[in-house]
Amino acid sequence: MIRHLITTLALAGLTLTATACNTVKGVGRDIESVGSAGEKVIKQ
Repeated sequence: MIRHLITTLALAGLTLTATACNTVKGVGRDIESVGSAGEKVIKQ
């Protein structure tokens, strides 16, 4: 019973960690694209 609970909690933690990592990568890409667009406007 306890082993099942620990396994379930570990899998839930792993899932949340993987999801957060993807979210952070997406935010980084968005910020990078905004910076690139800003540079293009400034250079014109």
